[in-house]
Amino acid sequence: MFIYKLKAFSWHLLASITIAIISLAIVLLVWYPQPLYQATGVGKIFLVMLGIDVVLGPLLTFIVYKPKKKTLKFDLAVIILLQLTAFTYGFYHIYDGRPAWIVYNVDRFDLVKNNEIDSRKLKNALPEYQKVSNSGPKYIAAVIPTDDREISQQILFDEVGYGIAPSQRPELYQPLDKVNTLLAEKAQPVDKLYNYNDKVEVEKILSQYPTVSSYLPLKASALNMVVLIDKKESEKVVEIVDLRPW
Repeated sequence: MFIYKLKAFSWHLLASITIAIISLAIVLLVWYPQPLYQATGVGKIFLVMLGIDVVLGPLLTFIVYKPKKKTLKFDLAVIILLQLTAFTYGFYHIYDGRPAWIVYNVDRFDLVKNNEIDSRKLKNALPEYQKVSNSGPKYIAAVIPTDDREISQQILFDEVGYGIAPSQRPELYQPLDKVNTLLAEKAQPVDKLYNYNDKVEVEKILSQYPTVSSYLPLKASALNMVVLIDKKESEKVVEIVDLRPW
């Protein structure tokens, strides 16, 4: 009987690992590309979820599996249903909290997740910003109108009173090149990174991007990072790197 139990456990484990590998590739390569899975803190949460799901389902199969048991099919169906329900629930929340936009906001970039978007005035946004991409976050800018004092005051009130930042409001979204001049003014020299990071680590990363001359902070929910800027190419965003901006 032990052999049958082990065989059932092995098949269930193989199926669970296959699903885990596929979902891991989707999460870490598409929705949360490196190093954003660290910036959002999703890596540990997702790996724990996968670990529990991969281990618990096959383990329950090993426990209940008896070849001649009358309720075996029902028991296995319940186990698989519970496993898929738990996995779907967790996977949906990972999807719902995926990085949606990397938004230039005053003097930094904000990493805005899908479930952080303020959708009250979504219809007022440009068509290309009314839907979130499933292929990773896009760079944009949040531009507060300066010609309407009432609107700008309401935006400030919402931020102070309700914690809704301009970077969370799609109706303010514009292409990043609209703020090139401002971005150039606010960008900080890369030498400042040595004040907040290990010298060897900074040199190692900057050596990979020889044209980089400045950076802007990236504010994220779990770990703030750095957006490298190439001023020689019209303030072109080069890369997000795992360094502390302040």
